[in-house]
Amino acid sequence: MADIEQGNQTSITEFILLGFGELVDLQIFLFLLFFVIYIVTVAGNILIVVLVVADQHLHTPMYLFLGNLSCLETCYTSTILPRMLASFLTGDRTISFSGCIAQFYFFGFLVTVECYLLSAMSYDRYLAICKPLNYAAIMNNAICSQLAAGSWLAGFLVSIIIIFLMSQLTFCGPSIIDHFYCDFTPIIKLSCSDTHMMELITSMLTFITTLPPFLLTLATYVYIISTILRIPSTTGKQKAFSTCSSHLIVVTVFYGAIMIVYMLPKTDTLRDLNKVFSVLYTVLTPLVNPLIYSLRNKEVKEAMRKAARKCLAFTRM
Repeated sequence: MADIEQGNQTSITEFILLGFGELVDLQIFLFLLFFVIYIVTVAGNILIVVLVVADQHLHTPMYLFLGNLSCLETCYTSTILPRMLASFLTGDRTISFSGCIAQFYFFGFLVTVECYLLSAMSYDRYLAICKPLNYAAIMNNAICSQLAAGSWLAGFLVSIIIIFLMSQLTFCGPSIIDHFYCDFTPIIKLSCSDTHMMELITSMLTFITTLPPFLLTLATYVYIISTILRIPSTTGKQKAFSTCSSHLIVVTVFYGAIMIVYMLPKTDTLRDLNKVFSVLYTVLTPLVNPLIYSLRNKEVKEAMRKAARKCLAFTRM
């Protein structure tokens, strides 16, 4: 490992991501498993983006948000899985300092964007179910685009501030990160600088940027569920719930996994369990999102059938 002498300290230039290295006999199996997951995730999310762009019937706020979410999930899984796949295949678990910081930046950026996008989608479903007569006036494609753009901007600004603060720290060893990607807490633990102010500012930013979207999402679903329960007919309840059930599943899995990962005590006993739940929201959530939305949504399934018919007609020409 290359080291740069700085007085009595040594500044490290590489980190070692332990990942799942202790499972020596399963490296090939894990490579094949995560490779298939990666291909399916990227293909599924890109398919939804293409359908939303190509099908005029999907040019509505709900599906514009879905297109943004699928684009985000494609970037999200590509931030973590390619590096992990390379380590399974080659056994090389090193990642450069700049590469680790870049991975953490994109990870934090995309998680923040997802929090805001999910809350915007919740608000969209709230308006559609609880305020149907005012929906078209309040939520149109222009407002939808502004909310989506605001989500991406918020993620960028928050992450760039944290990365700037992190770049001021000195890392002088050890260089081992017991995780499969570069996350905030494992990186900060390796710094030999005083990190108290950095951790305080980061906690404040995280609190400000993630709690309001979460509370908005929670509040909207309280109103949605109470509105659905007041619908007299069973058919009406089922129809109303079907419009938001896919999003509710995604929100529950995403926030549930994040809460478990970041609220579990950081003990050696729970370290491996933390990795498992990290896989749940960094790898499996992007995989199941397109499956949930495509299998439980009539408009998306119809758009897929139309696209399939067009492809078959084209191949027969």
